[in-house]
Amino acid sequence: MSERNISLTQRLLTTAVIIPVGVLFIWLGTWFFVFFIIIILAIAGWEYWHIYQQAGYSPNAPVLFSAIIVLALTRHLYGFDGSDLILSIAVLIAMAFHTISYELGRNTSSVDFGITLGGILYLGWLGSYLISLRDLPNGLWWIMLAIPTVGIVDAGAYSIGSRFGKNKMAPRVSPKKTWEGYLGGILFGLIGGALLGMIWHLQAPEITMINGLLLGAVLAVITPLGDLGESMLKRQFNIKDSSNLLPGHGGFMDRIDSWLWAACISYYLITWFFL
Repeated sequence: MSERNISLTQRLLTTAVIIPVGVLFIWLGTWFFVFFIIIILAIAGWEYWHIYQQAGYSPNAPVLFSAIIVLALTRHLYGFDGSDLILSIAVLIAMAFHTISYELGRNTSSVDFGITLGGILYLGWLGSYLISLRDLPNGLWWIMLAIPTVGIVDAGAYSIGSRFGKNKMAPRVSPKKTWEGYLGGILFGLIGGALLGMIWHLQAPEITMINGLLLGAVLAVITPLGDLGESMLKRQFNIKDSSNLLPGHGGFMDRIDSWLWAACISYYLITWFFL
């Protein structure tokens, strides 16, 4: 069996595990879902820390992991008032730690501080929107609209791009991504979002085909930037995957990059325009 076929088999097997496990915890909701998200974000946080640690930087691991976990907990318990407070405290503590490290002789402390803060915002703050989305009225169905739509966009971009892709979209960041694939993802996102909107309307009347179509369009246009952004973090250090924890997919950061953008964007679209 060729290396490509082995990778595809691993990817399919991993996907066959990820999807039912993810759906189960989304369905269970409440603290089951919160702890599920915390575990995912904490593992992604380790991958983030490890990437920069290998490159010679020292983001503060205790502050990073504590902030990710507590941001998710407070977002569920107290909403944005609680997570705003935790974010402010995390920034202050991180700056204090890195100031001390500079005084003790670490010359990259200001960069380390920026990396720590970036991880807190990217994984802790954006990641908590997955919880905010699930906590909405009928949040089960809203998150089952948003996240699968992103998966459909990715599948469409891959299938169209691999067959018809010729014009590179961002060759330095992600050499395999093409404009043809990007447009294919938008088409699939429109169709997938509309179909899911029609299906979930049977469970949640406020979800409609039009809502699904609009959400699919916005997510298809914007969320590929999440994938490109995470690729940028890796390319700078010549790393292909954030880890090898998910065979065929890479690491948890590689899997959730678009989800983080999708959760944040979907939350505001839904709360501002659909509810």
